[in-house]
Amino acid sequence: MELSKDLVAASATPLILAVLHQKDSYGYAILKTIKEASSDEIVWTEGMLYPVLHRLEKNGLVESYWKTSQEGRQRKYYRLMPAGRTELENFAKQWELVHSVLTSAISAAKKGKDGADV
Repeated sequence: MELSKDLVAASATPLILAVLHQKDSYGYAILKTIKEASSDEIVWTEGMLYPVLHRLEKNGLVESYWKTSQEGRQRKYYRLMPAGRTELENFAKQWELVHSVLTSAISAAKKGKDGADV
């Protein structure tokens, strides 16, 4: 299934914040976490991820720092800031509302077709 560009754009920020809520991470690992969590359905590129991370950092929701990996390479890690936690909570409430309304509307549409629950 291919996700619409609108849905990808709308979900990018809350998904990244949710990943960083679990633990600090770097770009490639964030991409991999989202891909694995979605059973390979959500596949982002670095060109999509980094502008969002930079915006989140500019807005004070995440901060970055450099860390040396086990292989000796420097990686830029991102951590969730308190404002990012608050924003994630707000996003979670919004997505729960949208999911609830969408589920109700679909259920009502199915019942309306033939008068019975399908």
